[in-house]
Amino acid sequence: MADESDIITRMEDGDAEIRTGLDRAIAGSSKVFAWAIFVAFLITVVEVFARYVFDSPTFWAHETTTFLIAAIFLIGGPVALARDKHIRVRMFYDAAGPQRRRTLDIFNSVIALIFFAGLAYAAWVMVGKSWFTPTGALHLEGTGTSWNPPTPALLKLLVLICVAAMFVQTLLHLIEAIRRDTSAGGE
Repeated sequence: MADESDIITRMEDGDAEIRTGLDRAIAGSSKVFAWAIFVAFLITVVEVFARYVFDSPTFWAHETTTFLIAAIFLIGGPVALARDKHIRVRMFYDAAGPQRRRTLDIFNSVIALIFFAGLAYAAWVMVGKSWFTPTGALHLEGTGTSWNPPTPALLKLLVLICVAAMFVQTLLHLIEAIRRDTSAGGE
């Protein structure tokens, strides 16, 4: 069981669980992507003023903020995996010894790789259908509104990119778990 000073140390060092260079890059990029939330907020403020103060609502604000927030939501998966903040049954994991944790990490990584491979295939199919016509011509799927931005096609591509990143992250975590020394002085 972790003592209080260990918990405080872990909370102060938010990136303590970062294991690979890819994880570090993804976790670092999240600080840049977090600004999209601020941009979405600013767009919403502009829309409120335009609509209620000037009685001239915009036609682009809602779709833009929806796109930005959806993109941030998608990027949350690789960021959570990079920081090792994904859902885990801590009661069992924390009670396990180093060898059992290693076994659980390997098992979890293998299951996650199968899941991400299936999800990547589905995302690949979605991207193909949203970026190309049946004849193969490039035509990005739009929202169908009067503005009709290609945000559905862009979000589907982002799903594919995020799932591919999580697949690679999980593969690197699997390799790390396999190589992990679980002897008395190892962990």
